[in-house]
Amino acid sequence: MLTMLALNAGQVVAFDELIDELWGEAPLKNTRNALQANVKRMRKSLVELGLEGPDQTLIRTVDNGYMLDVPDDALDAHRFLRMAERGAGLVNERPLEARDVLRESLAMWRGPALLDVSDGPRCRAVALRLDEQRKTAREDLIEAQLRAGEAGVVVAELKQLLAQYPERERFSEQLMIALYRCGRQSEAVDIFHRTRRWLDEELGLQPSRRLHTLYQAILMQDPSL
Repeated sequence: MLTMLALNAGQVVAFDELIDELWGEAPLKNTRNALQANVKRMRKSLVELGLEGPDQTLIRTVDNGYMLDVPDDALDAHRFLRMAERGAGLVNERPLEARDVLRESLAMWRGPALLDVSDGPRCRAVALRLDEQRKTAREDLIEAQLRAGEAGVVVAELKQLLAQYPERERFSEQLMIALYRCGRQSEAVDIFHRTRRWLDEELGLQPSRRLHTLYQAILMQDPSL
């Protein structure tokens, strides 16, 4: 329940929405009392943590729901998303600054998003979105490092990431570029063929035009690489 309120900080989350998230198709006999009990327990915990008291009420009852009265930047998820977006916007023009911003954003993570509260459909959807944003931020960070001339630094990390996420062609592209810039052209070509086989055998797909164009450029030793 606290996660639902936090993901909608400063906004009212309706009683019905909370009930559906918490108990789904098997609601309790008196769900309104159950919600009140949850709020009472949360407030007690917040008081114990020194976050709520007589002069500071974080959880408010408003109209037909509850609201967590905190600013957006009080939430790690919101700070991460803003920082990752800022870093992505710096990659092309200021890769060193982008690298530092993206590293800081990724350092906020301690594991999968909403690991212990992702049973409800809304929390589950947000968790998937945050995990996807995390992967994208990793891709953007590596792109910044490649643009900053750190090809040799990212090879080992990219191999690990590609083994973990073989479906993400951008990791394949980045590993091919990094290997090529390290003078390892044959390994870069092999990554293309391995990716092509995986896509074909696992998903019935062919490599994207972008990946295929990169492969051809590596074969031709294109100076732009």
